[in-house]
Amino acid sequence: MDDELIRVCAMAARIACQRMTPPYLKALHDSVEQACCLPSGYDWDRKAASHAEIVNLLADTVGDPALSVLLRGVPGQLHDLMVAVGPTASGIIAGSRRRLLALLRAGDGDGAAREMEQHLGALLWMRGVSGRPSSTRSGEISPPGKKRTPLSA
Repeated sequence: MDDELIRVCAMAARIACQRMTPPYLKALHDSVEQACCLPSGYDWDRKAASHAEIVNLLADTVGDPALSVLLRGVPGQLHDLMVAVGPTASGIIAGSRRRLLALLRAGDGDGAAREMEQHLGALLWMRGVSGRPSSTRSGEISPPGKKRTPLSA
């Protein structure tokens, strides 16, 4: 996932916050809780996939076909990143998802975008220090340490 895709994820969080409805908020809450309740040691791949699905829910909330196309490959790339950092990141990921949910509930779109950017930056850093390889999917994740500039909606 390169910087552009990180910015697209942040944009999706920001716009989703503006368009959030109670049913979408409940779906996000249920998804986060389901992912957080899965045991990380048992089947990390499944837990990582569940956490990565939040991007699809944000895209559904936004309801913008163009943004949905941009986000199409992101869940798979997030999954690969989470698998690369391993189950030791489970608590970090769960904490970020819960902070994102709280920011969405509070209507803080800029905060939600920042949370997404910081979370992905932390996972990229973790992957970098772990020595694990980058994703091999198209839209490869950029190396940690590159400066990310937040987008405005």
